[in-house]
Amino acid sequence: MKAAVVTEFKAPLRIQDLPKPEPGANEILVRIEASGVCHTDIHAAHGDWPVKPTPPFIPGHEAVGVIEAMGPGDTGRHVGERVALAWLGKACGHCDYCISGWETLCEQQANTGYSINGGYAEYALADGRYAVPVPDGVTAFDAAPLTCAGVTTYKAIKMARVRPAERVAIFGIGGLGHLALQYARIVGGIVIGVDVEQPKLDLARSLGADHVVNARTSDPVEEIKKLGGADVAVALAAAPRSFEQAFQSLRRGGRLVCVALPADGNITLPIFETVLFGISVIGSIVGTRQDLAEVFQLHQAGRTSVIATGRKLDDINACFDDVLAGRVPARLVLEF
Repeated sequence: MKAAVVTEFKAPLRIQDLPKPEPGANEILVRIEASGVCHTDIHAAHGDWPVKPTPPFIPGHEAVGVIEAMGPGDTGRHVGERVALAWLGKACGHCDYCISGWETLCEQQANTGYSINGGYAEYALADGRYAVPVPDGVTAFDAAPLTCAGVTTYKAIKMARVRPAERVAIFGIGGLGHLALQYARIVGGIVIGVDVEQPKLDLARSLGADHVVNARTSDPVEEIKKLGGADVAVALAAAPRSFEQAFQSLRRGGRLVCVALPADGNITLPIFETVLFGISVIGSIVGTRQDLAEVFQLHQAGRTSVIATGRKLDDINACFDDVLAGRVPARLVLEF
């Protein structure tokens, strides 16, 4: 099978011909149809984070494809079924987090495209118990970005507990942000899109944003304060300064939801304002299998639109360059 492999950190990925893997106990072999390109994949390939993957490995945690073979064990899946392979590759299934609906916090979890080979390949192995069925009516192309960008921002809006008519500022309108603003609208939020690129703000408008702010040409804190301040600010841009701006844009009682993971991952928060203004700072990491099932149901019902451009596996290094340069309106999807 053809695969894009990280052989060393910060080096270009290599396209290699590897043996098709054989599924073991509880594993499924998935023929990949589409795999989204997430900024997390670039962080993985660059070894940016404190807990690093071990090269060689295959990135990709927005993989969607059809089950071609199964190993021993009852996973509830079947050959011929289309499934999504998300960031949560598997968890222990019995710790406090797993049994209380917080499987994404399991300390024994393994992650697709990080500690488990992912979807930048023609085939991938997965734990069938953690593969999520893709319903009829949701294409593999759309399902791929929903498998991370969708479920991550859906969970962030859930964590923010947005109430109808609350102002929700989305900092970073891209692969995640264009979906975040749709989920905020679904629950009744008045949405403010913030970005430094005008085409992305135009995209936000086309998807229903009530207000947009160009953070390159104006001060987003001042502009949002003119609107009365944000009840919720969702930080999706991989820049610590945008997190601080998101915090400063909040009105009293506001909630900052931290989602992006910049390589330089520190921000400064004023204790005085945080305490006296009753500000909440919330960390939100991806979503559970149930969250992803709900994301697919919403898309199947026509409530969301996925904005993405198709690419080929051979172009993966150019994809990374385009993402880092901000040349991608929303999401790139590798099509097999």
